[in-house]
Amino acid sequence: MAENKSYVATTKFLIASPTKVRPVANVIKTKSCSEAIAILETMPQKGARLISGTLKSAVANALFANKNLDEDMLYIKEIRIDEGPRLKRIWFRARGRADQQLKRMCHITVVVDEKAGK
Repeated sequence: MAENKSYVATTKFLIASPTKVRPVANVIKTKSCSEAIAILETMPQKGARLISGTLKSAVANALFANKNLDEDMLYIKEIRIDEGPRLKRIWFRARGRADQQLKRMCHITVVVDEKAGK
């Protein structure tokens, strides 16, 4: 194992506001993957379920690419919640008026890496 290679998983166009998903992501930054999955399963937020799916995908990518790895050897190197496009919907109001409702989307990127040392 001369070089450490990062393993990435990305989920795009999720209908959830990035400002609501980022606090969930901040809880699990730099934690081991098995610990992060356990934390996310106990959180009630929708963002926790979305991040959990992306994290499990990144772990699966790492285990598939390197057969010598174990899930306990991986940690979250980077987690990024980016803003996606917005769905614009018309919300009809009283007296013939209309408001615009924005349904925000986000892109989740999770990078996992091997723990150094041991």
